[in-house]
Amino acid sequence: MEQHKHEGCRELLGELSDYVNGDLGESLCAELERHLAGCENCRIVVDTLRKTVYLYHATAAPQEVPQEVSERLFKRLHLDS
Repeated sequence: MEQHKHEGCRELLGELSDYVNGDLGESLCAELERHLAGCENCRIVVDTLRKTVYLYHATAAPQEVPQEVSERLFKRLHLDS
């Protein structure tokens, strides 16, 4: 059962950017919110993403993310190829 839940998380992770930006379609938004209601790990990811976007926009002079930080983030989110 845990394997199945993890697969649902992976599917929804690809939609998080649109969700946080308010660009996700109504149906997918509702599906993601149902998932978030029962998945603490994904709620933490969404909260962290929202805070990251806020901090990025609040910074007067945006900085480029160092390559090693990007690699660690992608690896942690299982987005590395």
